[in-house]
Amino acid sequence: MSLGLVGSHSEDLSYYGSFTKTYGAFKNLIERDGYKYRAHLLVHHEVVDDMHEEGHRYKDSTDYITLGSMKIFADGALGGRTALLSKPYNDAPETSGVAIHTPTQLHDLVKKARDYGMTVAVHTIGDLAFEYMLDAIEKHPAPVGERDRLIHAQILTNDLIARAKKLPLILDIQPRFVATDFPWIIERLGEERLNYSYAWKTLLDEGLICAGGSDAPIEPVNPLLGIHAAVTRQTPGDPEQTVYQPEQRLSMYEAIGLFTKGSAQAISEEHKQGVIEKGYYADFTVLDIDLFQANTDDILDANVEMTIIDGTVMYKNRIEQ
Repeated sequence: MSLGLVGSHSEDLSYYGSFTKTYGAFKNLIERDGYKYRAHLLVHHEVVDDMHEEGHRYKDSTDYITLGSMKIFADGALGGRTALLSKPYNDAPETSGVAIHTPTQLHDLVKKARDYGMTVAVHTIGDLAFEYMLDAIEKHPAPVGERDRLIHAQILTNDLIARAKKLPLILDIQPRFVATDFPWIIERLGEERLNYSYAWKTLLDEGLICAGGSDAPIEPVNPLLGIHAAVTRQTPGDPEQTVYQPEQRLSMYEAIGLFTKGSAQAISEEHKQGVIEKGYYADFTVLDIDLFQANTDDILDANVEMTIIDGTVMYKNRIEQ
């Protein structure tokens, strides 16, 4: 709450003993103990059957907890060279990464989600992983009026962007990766691939809907760090103040939109959350500065004054100013 978060999207349901135990922990804290917080829970494919066997369904919701898309991992990460690329790594030509599932298995998982009436949310960092998922989604389309979600979308190509634009997709991006992955990622990928890598501005300009995430606990959960990275394309504290891919910098409006309106669009809830407007949830954050008037360096020094959820002040900064 002290970071201004009114809710978050999580995929914890398969990691802490069982679906029942983990879901129960969320219910106890939020519903029983009255700790208002909007938790949208992605459901790992390994516990989707458990969820249904216990009588739950996609989009089942309490006042503050909602069961969301089936979560799938299509590849690994760039740090360990396990993100699945269409061409070998520039600094390790013996490998192109790791496919967590074969294309056939991905098709089967997406079909399973459709049989349950669910959308999918898929970890896809490398361009080949992204391509595999487009193939599966094209063959097994999302339910009418719903959007699938491809998470990270860090390494793309012009052709993949063109295909993605034809589908009801959300690209769930993590702007903070710019601050932590550059400059070493340049050598890892090579200059040629950078035109469509970490290309948030290109994605927005192409009309794709993007949501902003932190990838916590891999990265800090503070959304202001993501907003700063999206606007500046810099690493905080860098004495050289290097701007990586300056053409991909976002406006403050675009950057804030990723973490507000974009987050709501990622779960098809943009009709009732993500903006401050009559008829929407009274969920909002009060900062001690106006980000639209601030210098970019001031973003990191902003403090949360209040976090309001469902019209209730759930956090108030009591430090004397």
